Amino acid sequence: MLHCTYILSVHGKEIRVIHGSCPQDRTMTTNKATPQVYFRKLWIADTAALKAHLLRLDAESRRMRFGTPVSDFFIKQYAENALGSHSVAHGYFVDGVLRGVAELRGFRGVAGGEAEAAFSVEKEFQNRGIGTELFGRTVLVARNRGISKLFVNFLSQNQRMQAIAKKFDAVLTFDSDGVLGKIDAPRANALTYWKEAMTDGEDIANSLLQSQSRALRSA
Repeated sequence: MLHCTYILSVHGKEIRVIHGSCPQDRTMTTNKATPQVYFRKLWIADTAALKAHLLRLDAESRRMRFGTPVSDFFIKQYAENALGSHSVAHGYFVDGVLRGVAELRGFRGVAGGEAEAAFSVEKEFQNRGIGTELFGRTVLVARNRGISKLFVNFLSQNQRMQAIAKKFDAVLTFDSDGVLGKIDAPRANALTYWKEAMTDGEDIANSLLQSQSRALRSA
């Protein structure tokens, strides 16, 4: 773990943002050989990036994400309506390009409600702990939105995501069509709200810094 101090320059003034520690994947670097990576929530403005990410998924990753082979046309239509007030999504970015996504969908803002989560990571970025990080963020925001039961559907062949779900105490039910994972999410508390707010702040600072660094490198 590394201690991180971020300095933002806004209109000629420096703003110092200090965090106690940050994972290696979030560390800023000026080495061109090392990619800049970060996580953050996605907004409607990220629709084009989400669409491009889903279109880059290979055939197997598409099937694992949607449970069946899907066409480019289906993905384009899906992405157009994926982000909004009805969902909370997190993205994993590498050099400003969206490479992994977690979506929390179906909740209605009612305490004790249910929601569904879905995950996608491009093939070359799999097996790096990205799915686990995205899963953890999704469980956290589910708790903070009053969701008591979180469901995740997997194909039976998707053993990677099944293993990740088990890390978060998911109960897996197997049938002929696949696997249903159910997580009983504890109620939110002051600590979970604080953790989400702090994570969001760190993510924004990190993405701004890396955007500025990429602009400087390309200048």
